[in-house]
Amino acid sequence: MTARTAVRSEFLLGLVGLGVTPSLTPPMHMEEGRAQGLSIVSRPIDLAALGLDAHALPEILDWAERLGFDALNVTHPCKRSVIPLLDRLDPVAADLGAVNTVLFTPEGRVGYNTDTSGFERAFREGLPGVGMRGIVQFGAGGAGAAVADALLRLGASDLVIVETEEARASELAADLATRHGRAVHAAGLDRVAGIFGAEGVRAPAGVVNCTPIGMAHHPGTPFDPALLRSEQWVADIVYRPLDTELLLSARETGCRTLHGGRMAVGQAADTFRLVTGRDPDPERMHQYFRSLINAEEAVPTPMTKESP
Repeated sequence: MTARTAVRSEFLLGLVGLGVTPSLTPPMHMEEGRAQGLSIVSRPIDLAALGLDAHALPEILDWAERLGFDALNVTHPCKRSVIPLLDRLDPVAADLGAVNTVLFTPEGRVGYNTDTSGFERAFREGLPGVGMRGIVQFGAGGAGAAVADALLRLGASDLVIVETEEARASELAADLATRHGRAVHAAGLDRVAGIFGAEGVRAPAGVVNCTPIGMAHHPGTPFDPALLRSEQWVADIVYRPLDTELLLSARETGCRTLHGGRMAVGQAADTFRLVTGRDPDPERMHQYFRSLINAEEAVPTPMTKESP
């Protein structure tokens, strides 16, 4: 992953996707810019709010380029459909077949994937020294593919991808195994208890949740937390809330944990570097991110009026 080298102080960014208005990535970029003496304007381009879908992506990129945008963050449902609209792909993004950052450069549009590098950064900072032999990952979607790729770069072995649709997990596992030359397995939810080892014979070193389960509107856990053991580590990419049911249960068991905010900050930090050519301060960005989350959580939930 390379960064821009030109000395500049003003940048215009956008975030394209469905329902992205509440995203914390734009404010993180602008705040880190302020801290470094830069003027960064970053705005969501919310397809839902505009009454558009991914078919409008060619026009959005054209106008962003004409209006002088330096880069776009791209999220669901555009991470794959944006690729034919680009002139070049970073090798990691090409391998993943997904892009979440587009730079507008004199040489053309260049696509990167900072989801995978963001998780790698988050993992190195938040779970240093943990075991990497035998990891169970729940979820084989776009985020799951990025995380699994990062886990293998981090040295994971015997990775198991669990999905409700086992065929989807099998497709991702086969792609990862081919590219990384390492054993990657697929499984359905019906095999989870066996994977964890009912007799404790082959309990995995760690677990990662890459599904929406645990989000405010998708409460619960992707598997029974009673299967966890204290020597395991647990990572979750959900960050609203930071303390998901899975992570709370894992901590009660004695597991080391990694919340989803670290990945959110990691991908934003890597995009910041690509766009500005400057090294961000990840810890400062994380503190600001926490302040935004804390402010959200401090807003009282509206109460319904009860009958007398």
